[in-house]
Amino acid sequence: MTDTRTDLSKSQNAYLWLKERIASQEFTPGYRLVLGSIAGELDMSVVPVREAIRQLEAEGLVTFERNVGARVSMVDDTQYRHSMQALSILEGAATALAARQLTTDDIAIARAINGHMIETLDHFDPRAFTTLNREFHAVLFAKTANPRLLELVESEWGRLGNLRDSTFSFVPGRAQESVREHEGILSLIETGASLGDIEAAARRHRSATLDAYLTHEHPGESLGLLTL
Repeated sequence: MTDTRTDLSKSQNAYLWLKERIASQEFTPGYRLVLGSIAGELDMSVVPVREAIRQLEAEGLVTFERNVGARVSMVDDTQYRHSMQALSILEGAATALAARQLTTDDIAIARAINGHMIETLDHFDPRAFTTLNREFHAVLFAKTANPRLLELVESEWGRLGNLRDSTFSFVPGRAQESVREHEGILSLIETGASLGDIEAAARRHRSATLDAYLTHEHPGESLGLLTL
């Protein structure tokens, strides 16, 4: 029997169990999700498992196919672009809304994470860099006062984790630019820049990564519409 949280419903426990395995790539794109097997693993009926899978489907992490059932969603460039577009807007807003709540300790933590990211550049590991990147941004937007916005940001992060193991695997040169932009965002927050400027910088940062990917994968194609 798998450990579960007693403060959550069975469907919520099933949802978290499945999402963790999708995010860790234990359940890779195309992996078939057999309700009976999952229910047996979690020691519950198929009803809460089905509810959990429906929720993951709504997030784009799972798809249903006729005569096949539920599978972990396949990598899709269009979905990736859409998620990055959405995240540039959502994360930019969340970062701006959280900016005035960040303490000097929060800034120090974020800067330390960025320092670790810089250290990895000499022996670049895209997955490790992506993990640190997520930790960096989480510090900046975690204190947003809008819980729904925070939920949406985290949902898109989860979706991206399923669609792309690491964008930086495709465009490693983007990593050096990324850490410089991180410092720029931190400086804006430290100096009390307008929330509009902070949001614009965070949005430009996210869209620049997407543009770098598109230029690499599809030369001549870009998303200039996202550049503010």
